Amino acid sequence: MLKLKAFTLILVCFMVSTGFGQSATSLPDYTFDADPAPVSQVYGFLMTDMGYNNGRIAPNWSDVVRPSKLPGADQEYGADGETFAGVRQSRFGFKSWVPVGDEQIKTIFEWDLFGVGADEGQTTIRMRHAYAEYKKFGAGQYFSPFMDVDVFPNSLDYWGPSGMAFYRNVHIRYMPVMGKNHVAIALEKPGGSGDLGDYGELIRDAGITSRFPMPDLSAEYRHTGTWGYGEIAGIVRQMNWDDTDLTDGDMSGDAVGWGLNLSTNIKFGPPGSTLRAAYIFGEGIQNYMNDSTADVVLIDDPDNPGTPGGTQLIPMWGLTVFYDLAWNSSFSTAMGYSQLSLDYDGTAATADTFNEGRYALMNLLYTPVNNIMYGVELQYGGRQNFADGWDYDTFRVQFSFKYKFSANLGG
Repeated sequence: MLKLKAFTLILVCFMVSTGFGQSATSLPDYTFDADPAPVSQVYGFLMTDMGYNNGRIAPNWSDVVRPSKLPGADQEYGADGETFAGVRQSRFGFKSWVPVGDEQIKTIFEWDLFGVGADEGQTTIRMRHAYAEYKKFGAGQYFSPFMDVDVFPNSLDYWGPSGMAFYRNVHIRYMPVMGKNHVAIALEKPGGSGDLGDYGELIRDAGITSRFPMPDLSAEYRHTGTWGYGEIAGIVRQMNWDDTDLTDGDMSGDAVGWGLNLSTNIKFGPPGSTLRAAYIFGEGIQNYMNDSTADVVLIDDPDNPGTPGGTQLIPMWGLTVFYDLAWNSSFSTAMGYSQLSLDYDGTAATADTFNEGRYALMNLLYTPVNNIMYGVELQYGGRQNFADGWDYDTFRVQFSFKYKFSANLGG
């Protein structure tokens, strides 16, 4: 109860704060000519990835580093050593700006080829964004205000740090302060995840289904200076679960999930270089994490050890620290580490349940002209299980080529 009261106070502070810098989750304005007319932009990039992994990853995820998809037991995905290649990072989209008096209606509609959910592992069209803004309001699928996309490093690996919040969710948002200052509050679709599942997957075998009576409430603010920016974001969510099989008693219940996300970008080193860092913690918010896992776990019956006696939210924390170094106008390097850790103590989680994910990389990227980039990246992924002693590490090398394109229509 004290945690919830403290967190509610923080959310109230979000709603009344000012003096905070612009967030990357707000669409940019367009500078119109003296006689404004609607403008559309077609943009995207073609990207080819190829590399070698000295370990193994689940077959449908072999072209990215996701610690939760690493083997949880010996030979789970066969012997170590595999080559991967693909074009699933390739992306295309449309943006538009429609002048309405002194205001603009701004939209983004964007896809990539990285199939998830029913298309997991396939090269298939997947919607990333479908979002519009007018004045201080926005609606559609876009970056959740709970995440900070600017923490994502300049990497070749598509999936990115396991310990950062990263979720494009359907929501409606109100931005009382925009431009140089930024405050955002949103009502978000509850129950989704980065894998298009929900927290009931872990407990469905026990006859328990998930239910979300209210939208998730998220908020953020950002303070920007000449040194960079600092951001704080939070979320609260009502989560219910219903027992459809009452043969072993009623394990229905409810809880309030919550989380805080503290992040920053600091200008450090040569011009164009940036230190990116974030620390996130909470309970029952795993579906907002980049390497999403279950939000809820079974707990033991105290009167009958080894038998499920209910459910509870899973506490977690995530850390991300990366440094993007600009050697000059053509060469750059990204390097850093990220970790996601869950707390299953006192629960009925099985010994081989995913408990900790580790992620790191270092690369060298070359941009000979504005629209072309290629480079090489050394990647690391690690997985630790809850209680069976399993700890798995893998190293990968990836080569990528990227060609960007864009064209404006109208205006």
